[in-house]
Amino acid sequence: MHILVLGAGVVGVTTAWFLQTQGHQITVVDRQNQAGLETSYANGGQISVSHAEPWAKPSAVLKVLKWLSQPDAPLLFRPKLDPAQWRWALSFLGECTSARAAHNIRQIVNLGTYSRSQLQALRKVANVQYDHLEKGILHFYTNPAEFEGAKKPTRIMQSLGCDRQIIDADQAVELEPALKPIRNRIAGATYTSEDESGDARMFTQNLARRCAEAGVAFRYGTRILGFEEAGERVLGVQALTDGRHETLRADAYVLSLGSYSAALARQLGIFLNIYPAKGYSITVPVRNEEAAFKVSLTDDEYKLVYSRLGDRIRVAGTAELSGYSRKLNYTRCRAIVRRTAEVMPEAGYWDRAEFWTGLRPATPSNVPYIGKSHYANLYLNTGHGTLGWTHSCGSAAALADIIDGRTPEVDFTFSGL
Repeated sequence: MHILVLGAGVVGVTTAWFLQTQGHQITVVDRQNQAGLETSYANGGQISVSHAEPWAKPSAVLKVLKWLSQPDAPLLFRPKLDPAQWRWALSFLGECTSARAAHNIRQIVNLGTYSRSQLQALRKVANVQYDHLEKGILHFYTNPAEFEGAKKPTRIMQSLGCDRQIIDADQAVELEPALKPIRNRIAGATYTSEDESGDARMFTQNLARRCAEAGVAFRYGTRILGFEEAGERVLGVQALTDGRHETLRADAYVLSLGSYSAALARQLGIFLNIYPAKGYSITVPVRNEEAAFKVSLTDDEYKLVYSRLGDRIRVAGTAELSGYSRKLNYTRCRAIVRRTAEVMPEAGYWDRAEFWTGLRPATPSNVPYIGKSHYANLYLNTGHGTLGWTHSCGSAAALADIIDGRTPEVDFTFSGL
């Protein structure tokens, strides 16, 4: 079967990989001139099953209200005259109950665990290099209340098979000596030894090369405009390449366009509650090897993640719900630099930070859309929010099973829109 995959980010490229391994003819379409140049470009780098606590939880409402007046807040909601933004926000409030948060943790952990195992298997088969480290992820807390609040979701994750251990400050510094400068400020920590880190862009681009070697076709520089349809089938995708309009046809189609999936799906009467959560990252050269970390870190109070990518340090986080603009907000960039320099002052050349921002495709629940739409030949693999890198391989493997009529091996509620 010829399948058109719309999007060449980490989710689209992994989808292409798993589908081609099952014998399908695959074409990947993207407006950029190579893979991994949008949300996958400079993300936090974590394969983090342990990062399964959704944004929407009982304590979130008061935090968001407090952060409204803080331009450098971890989660910033900038109200606009945008019905999609307000619809998303109202749905987010509906997810902020204990019952919904527990349900969503289950979904996120199950998909994450499955995805991590699929990535590990893919890495062996495809021999993809991406500065990966298998040293676990350590969440540290400098606010005692934040640490106490993390214990309940951590125990839920443990019950689901995620080996996230609650540890004290001494154990945290023993695991990662780079935290010594703030030892007296650490209230507690958690550690998940099986989690990993790596460069998502490097992975995506190297896997795209493996896909091309296996016969996958890539149509770069092609902007997707809409669909042709008849009844309950998609007949083609309207596209624009070098100023020339054309219709790309296939037997089936996979929508993996991140934050831009929702607008395209609306043309077909499909409602995807996805809104862009603008995230930021900094990338700096390592300054002092002994002071730089190797265990990937999560600074939960500030919603920042730290990954070691070879001789570089990547720190990413924060979320800004303010539309589709990718303009850098230097107040938020400087806030990341300020916090990381405070945590480990000698680790990196903080004054040489390379800033980046990207649009994460967030759902109110943080649970993505994976599965079949009500169109017989249109499938969804989108809405992964901050966990696209973590969930990409599992989402792709599961969707490939669904397309081939098999039941995926993961306990997850798949979409059926």
